Amino acid sequence: MRYLAVFDVSKSYHGHVLFESVSFAIHSGDRIALIGDNGTGKTTLMKMIAGFVQPDSGSVQVSRNTIVGYLSQDPKEQIAGENTLKSAEIAQLEKDLAAIEKELSLSSESNSEELLDRYAHLTARFEAIGGYDYEHRMKEALAGLGLRDIDSARELSSFSGGERMRFALARLIVQRPDVLLLDEPTNHLDSQAMDWLSDFIRSYGGAVLLISHDRYFIDRSASQVFELEGGAIHTYPGNYSNFYEQKRRLTEDRERMLAGLEKELDRQRQVTQTMLSHRKMSSYHAREKVVEKLSDRLAAVKSRRGGTGKMSFSLIPEVRAGDPDRMILKARSVSMSFDGLELFSDISFELKANEKLFLIGPNGCGKTTLLNILLGKISDFSGDILISGSAKCGFMGQFVAFDDEDRSIIDELLAVSDLSEKQARSLLARFGFRDIDVFKRISVLSGGERSRLFLCCLLTEKPDILFLDEPTNHLDIDSREILEDALRDYNGAIVAVSHDRYFIDKCSTRVLCFFDRSATVFSSYAECLKKEIPTPEPKPRKEAVQTKPFDKGKGPPVITTADRPRGKNRMKERREEALRKERIRTLESEIDLLEKEQLRLESSFSHKTAAEDYFTYAENAERIRDAYDEYLKLTEEIEKAPDC
Repeated sequence: MRYLAVFDVSKSYHGHVLFESVSFAIHSGDRIALIGDNGTGKTTLMKMIAGFVQPDSGSVQVSRNTIVGYLSQDPKEQIAGENTLKSAEIAQLEKDLAAIEKELSLSSESNSEELLDRYAHLTARFEAIGGYDYEHRMKEALAGLGLRDIDSARELSSFSGGERMRFALARLIVQRPDVLLLDEPTNHLDSQAMDWLSDFIRSYGGAVLLISHDRYFIDRSASQVFELEGGAIHTYPGNYSNFYEQKRRLTEDRERMLAGLEKELDRQRQVTQTMLSHRKMSSYHAREKVVEKLSDRLAAVKSRRGGTGKMSFSLIPEVRAGDPDRMILKARSVSMSFDGLELFSDISFELKANEKLFLIGPNGCGKTTLLNILLGKISDFSGDILISGSAKCGFMGQFVAFDDEDRSIIDELLAVSDLSEKQARSLLARFGFRDIDVFKRISVLSGGERSRLFLCCLLTEKPDILFLDEPTNHLDIDSREILEDALRDYNGAIVAVSHDRYFIDKCSTRVLCFFDRSATVFSSYAECLKKEIPTPEPKPRKEAVQTKPFDKGKGPPVITTADRPRGKNRMKERREEALRKERIRTLESEIDLLEKEQLRLESSFSHKTAAEDYFTYAENAERIRDAYDEYLKLTEEIEKAPDC
């Protein structure tokens, strides 16, 4: 069943085009991850589908009786004005039903029939929205998201930002709309809660469109990936790993095609100049048309490749004397309590000068508290922390702060470093701040931009130990991958808190896992999970497939070039090329008819146009794109085919 269709939508802000002529449909059972760099318009597109933002052109058509639920990144947008864990409508219905019950106990028979009718109507509505088991389902969802034993009468004003976000997510899950729109749902979730949410999404009866930068979560949750890049949507079947591999192959193919086209264009230009010098004007003009077509195709491939403009940096400290395997930090029997309640106890570990230790565990287990103890921000703990006296430490927290929010980006970097303005501009460019962007005030920067600027300033300090608390927060996938590469190459020590499984697997040399108010060091995240999850019984091995052995000493049979039936291959290649050319002619006719139909549909659109016509238009657009893709693929195959 098709729930909604996005038809040819475009959106710009202050002359900057976010996306243009975007079309797609969402069907029952879809699990779609919407990914892309920060600032490409993912949240704007999702809000457009939810009805909170209007497109500049195009429309979003929602099928009749389809309910769309939306989770914002900002919990204030989700639960403004609500005071309890109960739904506002359910709470009101309970009051109304209780009032009618009281009236019925006191009323005469003359007006009881009217009260009973109203009571039956309200009861039906109460049942329809799941009022009888709403609180039970809410507590179940909250427990899955890491909020156990929540008092149903507790006011939301007492909730932290993370608790508000999880409450908003739980409430949306319990309402079970046909289409779930989730904008960064893993914010404030630990690994266990993310796994619970991922399992819920995979078993959900409706459709899900989610925005996330957490690649492990996308891998577990999505069956399709929509990438918003260059103002257009590119669709990929499968999860993030499938997308990554497909994108890698596409990029390699485009680079090869680009190199080939540039080489061929140079050759054709030389031939054209030769013909012109020999006064072969008819051949010259024919060849000039070939050069023009090659130039157009080269421009098209370059536009598909898109700009680079990615953040690129390294975090390499000054070269210092000493063994890289020397101990730079030791924790011995560290324990911490708050108000008589034990948070963790007897934690011990050592850190070498080139090790990368990641602290992992559920929310509330004490990871950030231990990080603050190591940084010297908390002193009322028991145990010992020993840090090399010559070690220089750097720290980046979950929420980065600057001394002066009115400073410009370049002024902030100049204030904390000895760089010249030219050097500062060069460094900022590697972090994605170019041209006039360097004069932006810090107060107007997005979360991702603030993180990038903070890391840029941190780079100039060249620390020996880097302490990081959720460093991938606010970073898009490309920026996360670049940060991972930089941290892997970093030759100092790292102590980091993170819930990003991909990030941990790529950067850590060891992990400190929190269990039952203590912590143990493991070689990897996978080793840590083995402690939590029992090893399954080994499955019986299948019988090996019997193969016919070849004679000893002779080796496997080999067909030489002379043995190959080249004549038959030539005939086969000719037939295949003829079939390709015939299919190309068919596709040209199909594309012509489809485009004429699109023009007819466009000319008929008005405010009275039925939703089904928009769906037809969206499907037609998909068919045209598929036809063009096949057409280009076949033409490339013909070009690559050997001469027969």
